[in-house]
Amino acid sequence: MGGVAATAALVLSACGGNDPSSSSSGLDQGSGPATSAPAASASAGAVFNDADVTFAQMMIAHHRQAIEMAALADTRAAGSDIQALAAKIKQAQQPEIDTMNGWLTVWGTPAPMPSMSGGMSVNGMGHGAMPGVMSAADMTKLAAAKGAVFDKQFLTMMIAHHQGAVTMAKQESAQGSNPGAEALAAKIVTDQQAEITQMQNLLTKE
Repeated sequence: MGGVAATAALVLSACGGNDPSSSSSGLDQGSGPATSAPAASASAGAVFNDADVTFAQMMIAHHRQAIEMAALADTRAAGSDIQALAAKIKQAQQPEIDTMNGWLTVWGTPAPMPSMSGGMSVNGMGHGAMPGVMSAADMTKLAAAKGAVFDKQFLTMMIAHHQGAVTMAKQESAQGSNPGAEALAAKIVTDQQAEITQMQNLLTKE
């Protein structure tokens, strides 16, 4: 998505380049073969560029919204398959958030901060800067739904959300230079494309 590249330039116009003195973070947030994120240790202090920083900052905010959406399924979803998918999303994405936060610490760059609306922002830029993110109105609508209505709405929104994450991850693969960030981007593409297919199949049953 063309707007992502422009956003990256805006977000990181003041960011510095590599820090050869950076040490590894020593983080390894993996929780198992299916959900583990690449460790922050060996690769975090390696070469990195603005695209890597943008990827980590924006994907943290993106993942946090996905977890917020998934948490709603605990008390609102009608289908056990929706609840299981939501639990899987939370289990997979929180370790990735932790890993990316570790990278940002090592790189000396700011992590996303909570915005006034309860979402996340990157250097003052809100969710609208990222592909696939839901608006505050979307989130309110999802939170108000229950049962089969929630299930259909959740799947539709999460498919779009995942598609946005895949777009961001592919941009990192094309423009990034940090091995760990590139490995995580590849993992996100693989994992979330598989979940998109799963959700599309579930949506046909609704």
